[in-house]
Amino acid sequence: MAKFKRIIVFGLPGSGKSTFCKKLVRGTMDYYNADAIRKQFNDWDFSEEGRKRQAMRMLSLTTESKMNMKHSVADFIAPFDKNRQSYDIQIWMNTIKEGRFEDTNKVFEKPTKCDFEITDYNYEETIKDIYDRLK
Repeated sequence: MAKFKRIIVFGLPGSGKSTFCKKLVRGTMDYYNADAIRKQFNDWDFSEEGRKRQAMRMLSLTTESKMNMKHSVADFIAPFDKNRQSYDIQIWMNTIKEGRFEDTNKVFEKPTKCDFEITDYNYEETIKDIYDRLK
C-alpha cells in the first residue's frame, strides 16, 4: 500500500511557490494555497498568532488528504521552521533574498533542514525527483 505524503512548499512572498506548485500538482494531488485558504476563512491576521493559526490550518488540511489516501501540497510562507517539521517532504523556494513585506522578511526563519531547495526557476528535474520519491 502506498504511503501518502504531505508536501510543504514554503518561502518568502514572490519566491514562486504557487507557480512551482501548479507545475508539481498537475491535478494529481490535493493542493492548498495559503491565500485561498485565508480567503475561505476570512482570516487576514498576519500577527504571530495569526501565522500560527494559518500553519495549523494548512497542516490539518493536508493531514485530512493523507487520511483520504491522497498526496497533498501546502503552498504557504510558513515563516517559522517548527511549523514545517510535520511535513513528509519540505521544499524551500530560496529564489529571492527579500519578499515585499518587511514584517515577513523579519520573522522568516531559514530552514534547519529541507528535502529540496529551489534556487532558480528551472525546476523540472526537481519535480521529477519529487515524483520519484512519491512512488
